[in-house]
Amino acid sequence: MTRAMEDSDLKGIRCMAHTLQIAVHEGVLSQRSIADIIATGRKIVGHFKHSPLAYSRLQSVQEQFEMPPKRFQQDVSTRWNSTYYMLESLFSQKRVLAAYVADYDLPSTFTSYQWLLIVNTLSLLAPFEQITKKISSSDASAADVIPLLAALKRLLSKEAETDHGVKTTKSALLEAVNKRFSQADSEPLFCIATVLDPRYKDHYIDVEKKQRVREMVQAELDLLKPLGDSEVTHREGGEGAEKKRIRTTEAVRVPSLSDMFEEILQENNPDARQTTSATAQQLDSYLSEVPVPRSDNPLTYWRTNQGRFPDLAQMARRYLAAPCTSTDSERLLSCDKAEKLLFIKKNLPLFL
Repeated sequence: MTRAMEDSDLKGIRCMAHTLQIAVHEGVLSQRSIADIIATGRKIVGHFKHSPLAYSRLQSVQEQFEMPPKRFQQDVSTRWNSTYYMLESLFSQKRVLAAYVADYDLPSTFTSYQWLLIVNTLSLLAPFEQITKKISSSDASAADVIPLLAALKRLLSKEAETDHGVKTTKSALLEAVNKRFSQADSEPLFCIATVLDPRYKDHYIDVEKKQRVREMVQAELDLLKPLGDSEVTHREGGEGAEKKRIRTTEAVRVPSLSDMFEEILQENNPDARQTTSATAQQLDSYLSEVPVPRSDNPLTYWRTNQGRFPDLAQMARRYLAAPCTSTDSERLLSCDKAEKLLFIKKNLPLFL
């Protein structure tokens, strides 16, 4: 995998993590009703954090309910998922808080409607938490971006029983996701990686974009083939072989008149695709097969099938290296290249 592609991978995942943060803030956390329950939650959490006496009393109430002592999660405004964890921790202690306020004072409390709003907000944000964990896991790759977004958008567009009180918020969130990720399915890195992942192939690409994405993959295959031929020639040795390698490279870079004839023909007859080349046949055969289960390891698939699809396997080796670190979701935005290199080192033997 080239240094430029590695940097592009990391930038892409950082961008996705950051964009998720912006989308959630625009679509959910900025809504007045949600902002109110967050403000109340912060007051409650802050009260127990700064008062040892209050926390001691809370522990006593927790013991009465036979619950283990547990502190509330403090949120950080720059991390949306920390707010999610705060609301989750408060809801898990709903009975404890109700018993606490019966005997002691709190700076603020939730109404019955706000408790319902918390439940539905957690339900609305749960898929974002799942995505956050997925893209920060050690086995994530650029191939996951488009399928994750496709599934998320479809989920947000469906009605659910937990929409009560958050319908407007849900619509705003879907709008924010569509706006912030409008170019994701046009990014060559994400498109090619998705197609090369046997769990996804082109099934998560919009119908009107499938042909264009296929052309992206085919173009990359066409670039790989001459490179492979020149490397073989170079290994055969000799000054003549080196001159032949240079001529091969030059021929690839300079379009010919014949190329222009073919290009014009394809522009006016897009359905008349040339499928006689070995790489095109590999791509056709690969895409015609049913995707493997999402639980399967795509690298294992290419190790097993590199004999059937050698050129595609070579591309997969470049595109499916993990673009994100093995940090957990609490450290999502701090992508360390060293961890990524360790992942590549660990999985590269699968292709050897």
